[in-house]
Amino acid sequence: MREVMTKSMARNIFYGGSLFFIIIFVGLSAHSHLHIVNNATNAETLTDSVRAGKRVWEEKACINCHTIMGEGAYFAPELMNVMSRWGIEQGDHEGAKDTLQAWMDAMPTGIEGRRQMPAFHLSDEEYQNLADFLLWVDSIDAQDWPPNDAG
Repeated sequence: MREVMTKSMARNIFYGGSLFFIIIFVGLSAHSHLHIVNNATNAETLTDSVRAGKRVWEEKACINCHTIMGEGAYFAPELMNVMSRWGIEQGDHEGAKDTLQAWMDAMPTGIEGRRQMPAFHLSDEEYQNLADFLLWVDSIDAQDWPPNDAG
């Protein structure tokens, strides 16, 4: 004899299945959040210089042309791992500043029809802060993002 599913059985399967998948979703969301907070952000290494560099990044609207971790415009290069691509070691703050300043100062301006970076006329402190911010960004475990090693 074949048993027929009653409305209460169907309701119990629906609620039980929904509860099961809600618990799975909440658990995976919590796990992802804890992984990002504890393993990826390097929040303990934030310094005043890194914070000030992020302010320079925001005030000069660098994200309007560049991306970091895939966020931003795609007009200019991704800057997630720019310091590594330039061969700058973590902790080499002076080398990072000098390289960044030389690169930004070498950008052409006023050439018609060519992508060009604006001349921001940053102070030495702003160059240092921006370099420290990019060094900090480079230290984040982005799971090999971006996938290129080209400069």
